[in-house]
Amino acid sequence: MPKIAVLQMCSGIDPARNFDTIRDAANAAREGGAQMLFTPEMSMLLDRNRARAAQHIVPQMQSPFVPMLANLAEENELTIALGSMAVAVAGGRNANRSMVFAPSGEGPVTYDKIHMFDVDLANGESWRESNAYEPGREVVTVDDTPVGRLGLTVCYDLRFPALFGALGKRRCDAIAVPAAFTRPTGAAHWHVMLRARAIEASAFVIAAAQVGKHEDGRETYGHSLVVDPWGEVLLDMGGEEPGLAFCDIDLDRIAEVRAQVPSLANAREIPN
Repeated sequence: MPKIAVLQMCSGIDPARNFDTIRDAANAAREGGAQMLFTPEMSMLLDRNRARAAQHIVPQMQSPFVPMLANLAEENELTIALGSMAVAVAGGRNANRSMVFAPSGEGPVTYDKIHMFDVDLANGESWRESNAYEPGREVVTVDDTPVGRLGLTVCYDLRFPALFGALGKRRCDAIAVPAAFTRPTGAAHWHVMLRARAIEASAFVIAAAQVGKHEDGRETYGHSLVVDPWGEVLLDMGGEEPGLAFCDIDLDRIAEVRAQVPSLANAREIPN
């Protein structure tokens, strides 16, 4: 039964300090017997001041942190699912990119967040992710991780069942949902949607989250969760403090749930 470690962060505007937090978590995860570490969305940099953040956002091949993370995974014999980091892409745009680093030290498998968070909230917060970020266009899964076949999503993707339907069709054993949810939307929808997505996909959902008040002034909801295929919450890290927590993943539970409720096998294409 694999053990995972989940890192709840309060990432700031200095990528080097954020990397130090991940490095310390990777070391602690190894010492705690985990085979895989999950981190939140925008683990390396969380800064709503785009002019200030721009100095740190470079193409993936130019980032010093990508090989550092690969080395960290290799040194700790640990698979690291970096929730996401901002990378520069063509046309002066950025991508909100998840990366999964294997213990082999090879280059990461990547996924670019598909759905852009463009909203005006009732509390006055306004977000326009599409102003700077290019949406991804591919569904991505990673085979042979410690938690089996892992599907990749990021934060706002959670609200779009079609993506999770596609991951269900690929028979993912687990789905990562790294996030930096706002407090209002988190309080209203975070738990119920994560449980629903786990039930729909008959898969574990692992959601490492940002928490607290950040250097750029935003506040995030926290409550990093691990949910099993039946929708049972196995881990909830609360909404107050960063930290590292561990959870055992019983992969046999997937077959048990799919036998009880064979919704993936019974699914039919719905005509438009």
